[in-house]
Amino acid sequence: MKAGIVVFPGTNRERDMAIALKRVTGQAPAMLWHRDTTLPKLDLIVLPGGFSHGDYLRCGAMAAHAPLMAEVRAFAAAGGHILGVCNGFQILTEAQILPGALLRNANLRFLSQDCHLRVERADTAFTRLWAKGDVFRTPMAHGDGNYVADPATIERLEGEGRVAFRYARPDGTVAADDQAHNPNGSLNAIAGVFSENLRICGMMPHPEDLVDPLMGGEDGKPLFAGLVEALGR
Repeated sequence: MKAGIVVFPGTNRERDMAIALKRVTGQAPAMLWHRDTTLPKLDLIVLPGGFSHGDYLRCGAMAAHAPLMAEVRAFAAAGGHILGVCNGFQILTEAQILPGALLRNANLRFLSQDCHLRVERADTAFTRLWAKGDVFRTPMAHGDGNYVADPATIERLEGEGRVAFRYARPDGTVAADDQAHNPNGSLNAIAGVFSENLRICGMMPHPEDLVDPLMGGEDGKPLFAGLVEALGR
């Protein structure tokens, strides 16, 4: 699987993502600078976390208009697989590649803590090594992770099975109004969503930070190993 990671000024999770991808593929991903205007041949594009352009205007708003994003849009339109994590998810929504928006956390505080996610479907390249309803631990680190969308969009996402992950209690139960287990206040406890073709996934927490026992666990590794299985080593 040939993967590329898009780097913007202010990106700070590209190395974490590269470690996760190299661990499952055996090869280092390509680093793609935001001002590039062409893409190499890739199976997967990743938009990692950080604070692109200092989060000026809105998180991801300036990055969404970077020169390379025209190629990312074309890659998406051609059916390519894209993963956006944290700031990467924000960029995908600002670029209107994924629906919805990420607003300030409900408590208006930056959250840096572990959370638990429930897998909502297991028939995608991103979730194929989990079963529906599985729960895994993953770190979160964001100030603007409160997922919102208009009622029609939420109804469509729910009806089409396009919610990828939800914030949950360790036993898998979900309560959107439980701030301890939906700490940023996301609608319907949504932590990640898919595109219509299920080939693009955006999520706020950081599975790349749990891919090795030395990191404290391998809870996030199935996401990356599943991509390799689906897209080829």
